[in-house]
Amino acid sequence: MMQEVTLPEISENVESAMVISVLVSKGDRVEADQALLEIETDKATAEVPAPAAGSVSEVLVAEGDEIKVGAVIAKIDTADGSSTEDDSSSDDGGKTESEQGAEASAEAEPEAEPESEPEEEPDRAPEAERQDTHRVPPTVGGSVPASPSTRRLAREIGVDIAEVHGSGPAGRISADDVKRHAREERGGSAAPAAARHPAEAGMTSAFSLPDFSKWGPTRREKLNSVRRITGENTQAAWQTIPHVTQFDEADVTALEQFRQKHARRAEKSGVKLTVTAILIKVVARALQRFPRFNASLDAAAGEIIYKDFINISVAADTDRGLLVPVVRDVNQKSIITLSGELGELAARARDKKIKPEEMQGGTFTISNLGGIGGTAFTPVVFAPQVAILGVARTQTRPVWQDERFVPRLMLPLSLSYDHRVIDGADGARFVRWICEALEQPLFMDLEGEHDE
Repeated sequence: MMQEVTLPEISENVESAMVISVLVSKGDRVEADQALLEIETDKATAEVPAPAAGSVSEVLVAEGDEIKVGAVIAKIDTADGSSTEDDSSSDDGGKTESEQGAEASAEAEPEAEPESEPEEEPDRAPEAERQDTHRVPPTVGGSVPASPSTRRLAREIGVDIAEVHGSGPAGRISADDVKRHAREERGGSAAPAAARHPAEAGMTSAFSLPDFSKWGPTRREKLNSVRRITGENTQAAWQTIPHVTQFDEADVTALEQFRQKHARRAEKSGVKLTVTAILIKVVARALQRFPRFNASLDAAAGEIIYKDFINISVAADTDRGLLVPVVRDVNQKSIITLSGELGELAARARDKKIKPEEMQGGTFTISNLGGIGGTAFTPVVFAPQVAILGVARTQTRPVWQDERFVPRLMLPLSLSYDHRVIDGADGARFVRWICEALEQPLFMDLEGEHDE
């Protein structure tokens, strides 16, 4: 019996993945749960297992292909009859109920006719038919079938998701469906991509590219999924969030002495005590004192969502691009515990072993480029968060103290925030509080804390 293998739903906000390696070929014998493909999403890499034992009769994807959730990627001939219950309980060729529904809809759709299209304009009929179809609100059990990320996109670009026609199995609505509906509602594609909401337009350019080959050799390289999604998200954030960046610097001379003094103590616990781990703890304290920086804006509802938990996202530089693992419940952990968790998350991100759920749920982000260099930068807010702290390289500089210049180790900080939620005075107070806390490293215990 032939069984189709589809790309499973990896997580609720991931709708597609890129094939980075095909592990089987036509004719190969596979066992149940044996890896068939290795895929990459914007969050992590994963393997797609065989649902049953059998012989690979067809592989429908190749390395570098971008495939959507639910797409058929291979076919397995389960010669020994060890197929899933869905195969044996129906005679529809192994297709799921959703796939049958989608096929039935596809077969029925050509029969639909436009309700009031004049006969003298037959060339407009297909367009009218498409528009009428997209205005039928799809419902499944009284609810709209769409992922949270698709719903968020619809809210951001002002689309009523109940009016969008889903092209997926059982009428499931994708981001592409929302974008298409938005274009139709706004008169087709007459508006330039740069004028539309960036999340609707995708990663776009406001100008056309010249033919660079006129001046010398060129080569093209396809964006991997991490780089593509990062580009789309940062473009959307930059164009929709009114950014303000507040610059300040902290005297971390005493902090560095504190770190070196307790480094050996941390090593006995098997971790490396880093400035980033200490900074995470300080930021958690700051977020408790300034809760608006730990919030999100629901613009559609006209509300600010305050979060009573503190999860810090820490940007990690990898060979695939920028990944942002999340350290959870930071305010409840010691610096040594945070050092260990941060090291483990960074290692898994570099080794492509980070899980999608380990990069979700962040409430504030820290981007530390101090190990590379630079004096300051303007980080982009990681929506739906409302603020991000950039950290540059420390420098020893002469500072005027007690009527003389003394060498001090200074740490540049750059706080970017959403001006719809945070005022400039609050931004200045927040980053100044962090600077003063870093300048007094003994205000909290190394292995615990005692909140006021």
